[in-house]
Amino acid sequence: MSRNPEYQFISTDTTTLIAKLISAYELITGSVVRPASPEKLFINWIADVLVQERILNNYTGNQNLPSRAEGENLDSLGELFYIKNRPAAQPAVCTMRFHISAVQVSAVLIPSGTQVTDTGKELVWETTADAYVAIGNTYADVMVQCQTAGIIGNEYAAGQINVIIEPYAYYDHCENITTSDGGSDASTDDEYYELMRASQDAYSDAGAKGGYIYFAKKVSTEIVDVVANTPSPGQVNLYILMNDGAGASTEIKNAVLAACNDDFVRPLTDYVVADDPEPASYNIQFTYYIPNSLSLSAAEVQTAVNAAVDNYVKWQYAKLGRDINPSYLIGLLMQTGIKRLILTQPAFTVLSDGSDNTVPQIATVGTTTITNGGYENE
Repeated sequence: MSRNPEYQFISTDTTTLIAKLISAYELITGSVVRPASPEKLFINWIADVLVQERILNNYTGNQNLPSRAEGENLDSLGELFYIKNRPAAQPAVCTMRFHISAVQVSAVLIPSGTQVTDTGKELVWETTADAYVAIGNTYADVMVQCQTAGIIGNEYAAGQINVIIEPYAYYDHCENITTSDGGSDASTDDEYYELMRASQDAYSDAGAKGGYIYFAKKVSTEIVDVVANTPSPGQVNLYILMNDGAGASTEIKNAVLAACNDDFVRPLTDYVVADDPEPASYNIQFTYYIPNSLSLSAAEVQTAVNAAVDNYVKWQYAKLGRDINPSYLIGLLMQTGIKRLILTQPAFTVLSDGSDNTVPQIATVGTTTITNGGYENE
């Protein structure tokens, strides 16, 4: 749901206000206000002051409504909801494998706070708890988190984080064995408002879908959609969609499970599972024609067409269970200035949204073939 536009509590129409002031002045004084008279100039000044005050009053009124408030004003309204505070930025995490030079006769401590970085030394990661390389082993897998919160720490591929800053005893080498993920920026006003609305379902999570969805989404602002259903009695499946249209990483799933299995969240009889939606692939293929009278060049039209296709792909994967709808693609393309198009693919396809306790589907684009048919007369 998009946030509401500003509501006007008081009219700020200057023309109407000036007319009312002139009418009142003439009624009180019995004299006529001329267009260039000092009285008219003074009334114009009064009207300007009043309009500015009305604008401030409208702003104040809107900042007291969660659907329109911004920044700190929106934060202050959080106390009215289950979620009291705007979710802060979260650091990315990944699993590091720390190696020692040889098997030891006693466990080797990897201290909490052991720091590692990538070859370019752009970010620093650290362990958050003590860990040990067990007797008889030469490595231990340890979770590390980025010292810099936000999405900046995401997408470090396995092996990229491989430099230790302060070696511990018997240290040999290290590398991350999972891609870093889970980092998220602080919620925007729109995201925080949506969480406010969703949090109203969180006062009781006794099996309510809305409650599970709220607690799952609260884990990361990178989660764009969640479907909760019950494929079998006592089991709750949470299907998680990230804002890039992909399923959730292991780290995100673990964080969602931790949030939704909290003793104050999960009913005792529920078994919670975090899972991926089912991909539903589609292709894009069409030929478009440009009117001779169009002022844009063919290259400019091509750029606009490509942008329209990109927007369509993003729209398709922005929500679980969204039907593959070629009509939306046609609408976007016709706004680029083209005359007509012949759309071969995709065909309209109904996708499962998980409401019938099946696995929800997500539209994923396959091949894209765009053909410029050239110019045509109107």
